[in-house]
Amino acid sequence: MSRAHREGTPGILKHSMRDNYSEHGVDEYYKKVGRTYRNPHFPGVRNGLFVWLNQWWSKEHARIGGNGFIMLDLACGSGEATLSLMDWWKTGRALHTSLDETETCNADPRGKSNPFTPPPFGPTLLRPTVYAADPYTAKAFQARTGLYNCSELSFKDIAEGSLPQLPISSVQPAEGTNAPTPLSARLDQVIEMTICSFALHLIETPSELFALLWELSTKCRWLVVLAPHKKPEIKVGWGWLKWDVDAWTEVPMTESKGEILHARVHCRIYRSIHVQ
Repeated sequence: MSRAHREGTPGILKHSMRDNYSEHGVDEYYKKVGRTYRNPHFPGVRNGLFVWLNQWWSKEHARIGGNGFIMLDLACGSGEATLSLMDWWKTGRALHTSLDETETCNADPRGKSNPFTPPPFGPTLLRPTVYAADPYTAKAFQARTGLYNCSELSFKDIAEGSLPQLPISSVQPAEGTNAPTPLSARLDQVIEMTICSFALHLIETPSELFALLWELSTKCRWLVVLAPHKKPEIKVGWGWLKWDVDAWTEVPMTESKGEILHARVHCRIYRSIHVQ
């Protein structure tokens, strides 16, 4: 199964992603189509993330408070996860603004019953800080989101300890200006969640997958995996606990209870054993 079909890239694409991989190889294929990457499953990605974020906020808002949080968009494609997160945050802020004072005071932080409707955030919840990385699609990310500073770090780079240096920004960085503190130097600030959409299953060997996931588990509280299937298999002892988002509790790694499925997009949640 594919990371996603590509659109608007004539001459090198076939309907079967297996044929594309067979003909070009995974790395070479993505090098050829990286500038024009689009994920046609974006509606399913967005809704799956909205369900997750709503449930996460209902359980974790007291801990987060108004401090904001850090998200790592890993193998970020053209920004599907980043766009979803920012849309969720902006919609929640807009809903808060539209409420009158009485409704605001009585508002339940868990939000409305509609799983795709964000809760109304108060003005104290800061805009999430997002770092993004993809060795193939950084230009597609910038083109679609209008945001700069997408890193070209690979899975291997992340597994070896590297992290993006700058958060994404609507302002193009100028040489010689003071840069924000790199994420790699902000070890006192945990990455709240890493989101990996339609890409983690492309890691070829279990040892490579283990190295990446273990490294992430030492720096990040939540891992959100979106895919058109249930791959890859994440095993016990790799740094993560499988999480039931409905019961808000650990479940066996092989258990599908508490997973999110929308428009054929699977959203699976894991919690780090290292970051509490």
